[in-house]
Amino acid sequence: MIKCDFDKYTSKFISNIDKSKFNKIEKKIAKEFLSGSLTYWNDINSFVSKDELNTIMNTANYVKENCDVFIIIGIGGSYMGSKAIMEALLPTFNKSKPEIIFLGTDLSSSYYKEVIDYIKDKEVIVNVISKSGNTLEPNIAFEVISYIMKGKYKKEELKDRIIITTDQKEGSLRKLANEEGYFTFNIPSNIGGRFSVFTPVGLFPLAVAGIDILTLLEGFMSASEYVSLAIDYAVTRETLYRKNKYVESFTVYNSKLYYFTEWLKQLFAETQGKSEKGILPISNINTRDLHSMGQFLQEGHDIIFETVIGIENSNVIKIVKYDKTLNEINRIAQEKVCLAHYRDKTPSLVIDIENLDEYNIGQLVRFFITAAIAGALLIDVNPFDQPGVEKYKELITEALNNTYIF
Repeated sequence: MIKCDFDKYTSKFISNIDKSKFNKIEKKIAKEFLSGSLTYWNDINSFVSKDELNTIMNTANYVKENCDVFIIIGIGGSYMGSKAIMEALLPTFNKSKPEIIFLGTDLSSSYYKEVIDYIKDKEVIVNVISKSGNTLEPNIAFEVISYIMKGKYKKEELKDRIIITTDQKEGSLRKLANEEGYFTFNIPSNIGGRFSVFTPVGLFPLAVAGIDILTLLEGFMSASEYVSLAIDYAVTRETLYRKNKYVESFTVYNSKLYYFTEWLKQLFAETQGKSEKGILPISNINTRDLHSMGQFLQEGHDIIFETVIGIENSNVIKIVKYDKTLNEINRIAQEKVCLAHYRDKTPSLVIDIENLDEYNIGQLVRFFITAAIAGALLIDVNPFDQPGVEKYKELITEALNNTYIF
């Protein structure tokens, strides 16, 4: 269950009259989700079919039984969502088999060297994820790992150790899979990378990691009840923006949600940051960052608001000195920090979930996706493209001048 409070720590900054300016477009956006062009978000088959789910779970079981290391190759939306959920739900000191390694997220030669050395004596299965098949970083990673695997396994064995998630019909990876007979999962044509965690892009790696993807999907689909709440969040954000709050801090009080805030930064930056519009997303992990960024939020430039994500329930660890559980103390910290920031110059929007589990994370992901899309529509930008991302890619490709060919 998601609980939201967008009024308690914003009331001196914005009023209901400020937000009422959006009433007409707010109703229009709600209609698009409920009965218009965005209703596919209410249909699980838009993301993954029942047959695909069975294949995902069966293939995940095969991977778990036949490798020591499972390498996920992808960048941006091809890995960010699944990593965020793994980090949130898996034990921090997880020693389960297989070990999961992400590659293709950057161009660090030192990290590549460590991965190469680490896997040389281990059984490996790889899942390369790219819709177009033309993205530089995953292509380099796949070239490196393919070379190593071709030295470890026979050609026929590679068919059971290379799994490709890509466009159903087009692209270089689809062509390669058809030529070599590699097993594939399809990326739905209407679901962009940052929204794709509930397609095979995210569900397959999550299933390999041992995440209960059925409960995750159940939470995701049940969050249709929060469409209006998510649109209200989008309206509140935009109202604050028009009050010169240009930066949003996604603030969490559990370090296991760190990578979730990284996914949120991608989600909102790519969905709304275009046409010289949008709010700059940053993140803070409290209470750690109260001892650094906390100073700026309290007394720095008056341009920031917070979206605080809290967890109501957690493991019971009693702190005898205060006669309270550690989670109770953490919740007190969350509330009092919001109050302290509010009394100075930083408003807070508070979003709480009951527990850190598959169902609640599924709901939270859907809530933020809905809000990101709604926010883009509020400011009249296309929620589903990211044209600015292509500009640096063009310059890199030009600089490489055909020295790199995939």
